[in-house]
Amino acid sequence: MLFNDLQLIEPILRALQEEGYQNPTPIQEQAIPIVLNGTDLLGCAQTGTGKTAAFSIPILQTLYKKSTQLSSQRAIRCLILTPTRELAIQIGDSIKAYGRHLPLRHTVIFGGVGQKPQTDALRNGVDILVATPGRLIDLINQGFVSLKSLSVFVLDEADRMLDMGFVHDVKRILTRIPEERQSLFFSATMPPEIQKLASTILKNPQKVEVAPVSSTADTIQQEVFFVSKDNKRNLLDSMLKKRMGSDSVLVFTRTKHGADRVVKDLLKLGHTAEAIHGNKAQNARQRALANFKSGKTRVLVATDIAARGIDIDSLAYVLNFDLPNVPETYVHRIGRTGRAGQNGTSFSFCMEEEISYLRDIQKLIRKEIPVTYAKPWTYETPDLQVKKNPEPRKPAGNSDGRPKNRGRNGQHYRSKNRASNSVKSAG
Repeated sequence: MLFNDLQLIEPILRALQEEGYQNPTPIQEQAIPIVLNGTDLLGCAQTGTGKTAAFSIPILQTLYKKSTQLSSQRAIRCLILTPTRELAIQIGDSIKAYGRHLPLRHTVIFGGVGQKPQTDALRNGVDILVATPGRLIDLINQGFVSLKSLSVFVLDEADRMLDMGFVHDVKRILTRIPEERQSLFFSATMPPEIQKLASTILKNPQKVEVAPVSSTADTIQQEVFFVSKDNKRNLLDSMLKKRMGSDSVLVFTRTKHGADRVVKDLLKLGHTAEAIHGNKAQNARQRALANFKSGKTRVLVATDIAARGIDIDSLAYVLNFDLPNVPETYVHRIGRTGRAGQNGTSFSFCMEEEISYLRDIQKLIRKEIPVTYAKPWTYETPDLQVKKNPEPRKPAGNSDGRPKNRGRNGQHYRSKNRASNSVKSAG
């Protein structure tokens, strides 16, 4: 299918052509006609599937067709609510690109920066407002934002809203918008809490699900390295020099302090690296992201909250310096590569104390992640193969009471023959 087949107006088709887009992704193919029809939509799609265009393109067309008189005093007719400033900026950039030939105005508001440029834009009048919850509530309370004329409401990354504790803010905002509206609800995962929230927002929605919940894209090659904490730095240095050529690499850590420490170590080793996390000022985060996209900085080290919304074309590598303790987070992380059908690779470092995290991840994605050895930094580990229907069983005991395949110190070991069947060489 082509975008030409989706009954889009000429100015939008021209903008898509200028962006180099011809074929819609599966979620765009399914969602665009639903949104154009004015129906509520429940979208379940993992990151990297093109959902921003799936809602922004038909919203632009709908608002343009309903425009009777555009003036500097125009009212906000569409609100797109998103959890992070990075994702808000990304959505704003997409609206700018797809709507470049339309007489519609939009602006993006978020916290962490001065509000005057944002309030100036609001005074000039906007049709589409992209916002994070905290700053939006603040500007509503100050009288800068009125949502009385709203006709389209979008809640993006609902599961991340829940993770970040924004659900109460979302509910407060819902009391400020008209009951009669079109609502679009997107989430990468659908736990019970998210389903409950969706039921309070949507009316007779059509559901679009382009991938199984919490699945990883087939275009992403996944590998795991078992490494001690002391050897992580050396392994990362070795991989950057020998395995990944000169390609850009997005590295994830669990903590802000960990991200800063990794950057410090990489700089000492001669790599160009910057960190992006919640303690960084907004201008510093945007500068680091711009440097990474332009290739000036090779390694961007990020925490999970800061990384949501990072959209980089043709990113070849994602590396989990720390495994996440929430398995769904792994899916979000590695979804930064292998986007829109392109190939990508994700590497994960796993310490002994993180093996339980890896087991949970493999159960969630229903596949075993191949183990790679990179001497002298990595070590062997127990078999972590995930079975479709695991059954609890007691380990067979030895005569001295120890489980089989364990030494006297209680550590698990594997025979060389068994290990060689499931191990790849790092080269």
